[in-house]
Amino acid sequence: MARTVKLRKLFYFQSEPFLKSHRLIHMVPIAGPSLLDGGFRSLFGCHLSTSESWGPGAAKELRKRDDSTARHRESRTNSPSDKVIRLIPNTEEEANALKKIYHQLKVDLWQPSSISYVSKGAVTDVHIPQNGSQALLAFLQEANIQYKILIEDLQYTLEKTSSLRTQRNRRYLSGYNYEVYHSLEEIQNWMYHLNKTHPGLIHMFSIGKSYEGRSLYVLKLGRKSRTYKRAVWIDCGIHAREWIGPAFCQWFVKEALLTYKSDPTMRKMLNHLYFYIMPVFNVDGYHFSWTSDRFWRKTRSRSSRFRCRGVDANRNWKVKWCDEGASMHPCDDTYCGPFPESEPEVKAVATFLRKHRKHIRAYLSFHAYAQMLLYPYSYKYATIPNFSCVESAAYKAVNALRSVYGVQYRYGPASSTLYVSSGSSMDWAYKNGIPYTFAFELRDTGHFGFLLPEMLIKPTCTETMLAVKNITMHLLKKCP
Repeated sequence: MARTVKLRKLFYFQSEPFLKSHRLIHMVPIAGPSLLDGGFRSLFGCHLSTSESWGPGAAKELRKRDDSTARHRESRTNSPSDKVIRLIPNTEEEANALKKIYHQLKVDLWQPSSISYVSKGAVTDVHIPQNGSQALLAFLQEANIQYKILIEDLQYTLEKTSSLRTQRNRRYLSGYNYEVYHSLEEIQNWMYHLNKTHPGLIHMFSIGKSYEGRSLYVLKLGRKSRTYKRAVWIDCGIHAREWIGPAFCQWFVKEALLTYKSDPTMRKMLNHLYFYIMPVFNVDGYHFSWTSDRFWRKTRSRSSRFRCRGVDANRNWKVKWCDEGASMHPCDDTYCGPFPESEPEVKAVATFLRKHRKHIRAYLSFHAYAQMLLYPYSYKYATIPNFSCVESAAYKAVNALRSVYGVQYRYGPASSTLYVSSGSSMDWAYKNGIPYTFAFELRDTGHFGFLLPEMLIKPTCTETMLAVKNITMHLLKKCP
């Protein structure tokens, strides 16, 4: 039997203003939204009229998944379970009522990242623990607050995906499978393997140790040269539960190595630039999300003063540290830490970037979920000095991404496109002399959330690859 994965409280945010006009329906015992119907497209802001939106063959597999889940739901209609629901407060009164009951029931927000962000018109995806689901759903119906069930039985979904992973052999490195999620051990073994087999393009090194003593490995990718070369930094997995991030970092390296000789664009990128790639930033948290708690977000540091562990590694940077959008409470998932760069992982990356900032010209960080491409500022509403070049690169990148499967990404300054948050790595990199900094929020917009199926790794990474190549070439040509 598949291992039961522990569920926990979690906080994560995605603001979707384009959903403000859509009203959601009351919960009824249904099999779940059809992936291809018009109501689903309206609800999630996606264009899914054809299978191309998901990638070849994925729509058929997703229909099978819905049918299987429907049969499971019918057998457990009266059984309380952890659920994930989506709702949009239509008034400030509704928003305030939700904040109050969220505090009382200790529910877990997938979005926004903190209860303080719950407001009129803002999408709220909430994970309801088993012991609070009946009370919250009764409250919503009594208050006439509309909602939609995204995941009927979260534990069942986790058990099913865990069972699929145990059936596959992921350790045969010569046939490494890039279309499945990999544990930290597997990823690091993969890095060792590439370092041995591709010495002309790959150099693996450590920039430090995590709180729990794990090495923080980086791959330096590019054709070795004695002449000066500019560089691009890429990190994935700053938040542990966002598994599609590390999957993309691995995909990027794979594509670079496979197409270096055949693709003129890739050849130009690797000949003229170095890429520093950190597949798993938050190594302790990522490992913990595999072994104990699938929805863990923070690092795993411990304080003698508090029982709660971990810091949000994307609120721990010395740029408007612990201001708006960050929490001073250690039990919150947006906890900024006791001081800037308190986390060894953040300190190690910041030290490396400071040391090499003269030749690192771009910083890319990969997150999930929201389908957005963001650039500074995140901590304030203001226009960056080189806005024209950065905005142009983002515009071309999302168009390139959409050209593959028609998936829509929003783009813009993080503060106005997503929300205001302080102490982020993207803002810090920009403020410390790296002129082109971006944060990707990868698929999807909430139907799967953090549990993006493995069948969607390939289409997600394929389209994202085009966006990254587009940004890189734009900076080489237009933004010296």
